[in-house]
Amino acid sequence: MRAVTALAALMLAAAPAALAQSADPIEAAIADPRRPAEDVARDTARASAEMLAFAEIGPGDRVADIRPEEGFFARLFAVAVGPEGRVYAFVPTRTAAREDAYADALAQTYGNVERITGALDAMTFPEPLDVIFTAQEYHDFHIPGFQTNVAEMNRRAFEALKPGGLYVVIDHEAAEGAGKDVVQTLHRIEGAWLRREVEAAGFVFEGESEAVRNPEDDHSLNVFDPAIRGRTDQFVYRFRKPN
Repeated sequence: MRAVTALAALMLAAAPAALAQSADPIEAAIADPRRPAEDVARDTARASAEMLAFAEIGPGDRVADIRPEEGFFARLFAVAVGPEGRVYAFVPTRTAAREDAYADALAQTYGNVERITGALDAMTFPEPLDVIFTAQEYHDFHIPGFQTNVAEMNRRAFEALKPGGLYVVIDHEAAEGAGKDVVQTLHRIEGAWLRREVEAAGFVFEGESEAVRNPEDDHSLNVFDPAIRGRTDQFVYRFRKPN
């Protein structure tokens, strides 16, 4: 992870909007003083700088964060895209009663964030997007309670992106051959299964990051089990919509 210089940190404390325009966007996002202390404490475990770089988030981008929950990544995106960019915090209808308030709070804090609530398999956005991002949520969309046609969700993501746009997915790895069978019991999904699903929508697999991999996780535990929580083996895949 790139370190933030003392000068950059000082400039941000004095004028966060100006720094977001002038400094390295990733450094500015990480150093944003509006971030909650609990977010900052998780930066190493979540490889925040590496994730921003891997997703190629930059000034002026239009980004959708699918089910941002409390807003860990949405806050980072809001600074990284700068005042000319836009972040759409997409809240699934299934979880809106709890999560709309989180997204509304983000929008109040960051003027370039907008909440959109709707069905995942009917999602649309006001403008073409550069990046669609979702972290540790994709497996949930296979749970029957979400009532989501995941293939249609991926097709909608494909349609929402500009040609050359990115679809970045982070999730908890399941055992080889598990497919989507443990999405509700362990809250994991097999990376190879997810990759096939996304590619079926027309995306081209471009690469993966090893930043949040953990070879000590044997994929047998529920991700909320105290023995592994916060240290699961996670895959990070980047897919591109062809030009």
